[in-house]
Amino acid sequence: MLHPFDPGGVNEPFRSLCADYPGPEAYPESQFRVEWGPIFHRGRLDGSARVLVIGQDPAQHETIVRRILVGEAGRRVQGLLARLGITRSYVCINTYLYSVYGSVRAATRRGAGLVSYRHRWLQAVLGSGQVEAVITLGQAAREAWELWQATPEGQAVAVAFAAVTHPTQPESSGHNAAEVAQATAALLQNWNAALQALAPALQHPDTPTPLAPYGTAWAEGDRLPIPEEDFPAGLPAWMHENDGWARRVGSDALAKRRNITLTVPSGVLS
Repeated sequence: MLHPFDPGGVNEPFRSLCADYPGPEAYPESQFRVEWGPIFHRGRLDGSARVLVIGQDPAQHETIVRRILVGEAGRRVQGLLARLGITRSYVCINTYLYSVYGSVRAATRRGAGLVSYRHRWLQAVLGSGQVEAVITLGQAAREAWELWQATPEGQAVAVAFAAVTHPTQPESSGHNAAEVAQATAALLQNWNAALQALAPALQHPDTPTPLAPYGTAWAEGDRLPIPEEDFPAGLPAWMHENDGWARRVGSDALAKRRNITLTVPSGVLS
């Protein structure tokens, strides 16, 4: 049985980007979990991407898998891309290389080392000339894109753009089921507006797809699996599946920061 995989940044300019990245000098350890290392991307680094997705920061599942947007947020984004006919020709990068610890200060968000390195990634992805649309997930990602747009290199790039509500914002902001449902309906309305804005710009979808809007709640098919070819070689199949197999545990904040516990899901072992 063949198992396609993503070899990562093996070709330039991504090889150099993965070899030369900022650490605590740009990402203070008081605001980022730099001890777990950087997580760079998910998707195509071969110049074939038609859509660039900018996320926010990796969580514990991404830390283990070494690819971004592999949890619930990633599956919802996969569904959004599919509605645009994009099933393979995408690349995702994050606003931040490292997992956020607490909150990020304004001065850090705009720090020269952090921003200049991210701009190198944006230039590398967009330099192919193949990207037709950019999607940002949440406010931090939108700010990252706007900072890039203000540069001479950013001003030279003409692509469709949509800033969408972060995929898991309803769960993170809602205090009860009714609030989550209301926030979900608002998110899906926001995503429908993004579909309307982006669809006309995508001239080279992987699968031409009639534009179909979301409803007012998540429905079957709105979240899709992450393709196996987006993961590193040899990753266990159960790591491709739902969240929950990685948790930060410990008796206090420091202990939780220092530990990620992995559990093979029930049903995997006989």
